[in-house]
Amino acid sequence: MAIGTDRIGTWTPEHEFKVEAGRTKEYAAATNDPAPQHIDGELAPPVFAVVPVWDTLTEALASSVPEEVMLAVLHGEQDIRWHRPIRPGGVLTSRARVVGVQVKKSGTTVVTYCETRDADGALVVDQYFVTFFRGVTDGDSGGEEAPDHRLTAEHKQGEATAQVTQHVDDDQTYRYAPASGDHNPIHVDNEVARSVGLPGIINHGLCTMAFTSWAAIQELGGGDPSRLRRLAVRFSQPVMPGQDITTTFWLRGEHDGNVVYGFETRNPDGELVIKDGLAEIAS
Repeated sequence: MAIGTDRIGTWTPEHEFKVEAGRTKEYAAATNDPAPQHIDGELAPPVFAVVPVWDTLTEALASSVPEEVMLAVLHGEQDIRWHRPIRPGGVLTSRARVVGVQVKKSGTTVVTYCETRDADGALVVDQYFVTFFRGVTDGDSGGEEAPDHRLTAEHKQGEATAQVTQHVDDDQTYRYAPASGDHNPIHVDNEVARSVGLPGIINHGLCTMAFTSWAAIQELGGGDPSRLRRLAVRFSQPVMPGQDITTTFWLRGEHDGNVVYGFETRNPDGELVIKDGLAEIAS
């Protein structure tokens, strides 16, 4: 069973999403976000940007990926760039397209690009969603790979800029599922999670990413959510409810007027749960 390359570059139809304050506040609460602007519904939390685009991303993937292999999917990477904050009360329009398919010995990586615009057509967010399909090794490669955001040993030389330890609540996944719209049973049903080889329910990867977003805002952005311009991660292994996670940031330099930091997140055993992290903060 192969993943097709004939739809690479083809946009989905546009999908509209009305941003409601109640939904953004629910997302903030579900990710333990401490920013007053998010708690009060003045601004949407940064990683809320994934919520309006789920249907769009699903449609783009379905255009290339056979239904039979969808259960073999793993969320590999997410790379989000904010051009302006998402504000409740507005209507967003999103579209997506598969931009790359890379066949490897262990499976196939699919790179999907999505852009979200406001009612005036101005770009609000664009993002890359990278999925990996285990065991799917037939077919041809084509298109492009996601932008590189690797964190090397050279980047980690010297003293860390900041380190933040956060607690993932026992009920985190049960709160995140309705807030995000991601109801995959591996996050809320122990029996299903164990049936696919997991030790039990696991935290949503994007929930863990949301934790790193507010860590970056607090520690690097002076508490101002509008200064976070890009956040990219590679998911390494699951986070379990009830665990503490520790994120370490290192200064990397500057890019387009933003200060660039690399980061990684580890569980209590010191194992990487997020690697190759990158955060850009407006100066």
